[in-house]
Amino acid sequence: MRNIDKKSLENAFRLFESGDIEGIEVGSLKGLRSIHKYLFDNLYEFAGQIRTANISKGGFRFANALYLNEILVKIDEMPENTFEQIIAKYVEMNIAHPFMEGNGRAMRIWLDMVLKKRLKRVVNWQFVDKTLYLQAMERSPVNDLEIRTLLGNHLTDDINNREIIFKGIEQSYYYEGYRKEDDVE
Repeated sequence: MRNIDKKSLENAFRLFESGDIEGIEVGSLKGLRSIHKYLFDNLYEFAGQIRTANISKGGFRFANALYLNEILVKIDEMPENTFEQIIAKYVEMNIAHPFMEGNGRAMRIWLDMVLKKRLKRVVNWQFVDKTLYLQAMERSPVNDLEIRTLLGNHLTDDINNREIIFKGIEQSYYYEGYRKEDDVE
């Protein structure tokens, strides 16, 4: 595991252990920026800052930086009263990809905060297969049914279970290619 990833993972654990997560605005861009800043502060100079350059991944171009601020305002206004609405907002935020790096890790925490507040549920990420998740997210701009079904099948109402939260954070980093086994000194 790269040093930057190890420190960010430690920050993610501290976000929950310290209770700082409770002070973050739920479901908003402001809250997502706070999460990103918390995870990557002193690791990336752009921690918590909206990107100003265009980015892509695997041939997919994320929202154009020229229009990103306007797009983010629209996403902020999206409803989040039902599971379907929450996933639609999550998919749109993923398409926007507001940061230069670290979007997935920050957005999965953000998603769970919305699910916890609105539905009293969170995703039990440790049971969400990496390949299926990444494929569903890749196809989600066209149709979010696949990601909705995948995540919906792994919701739990055990929203304050420390093990579920921490295993979920580890899984989130695994989705991005980081493994704890790589952290051997």
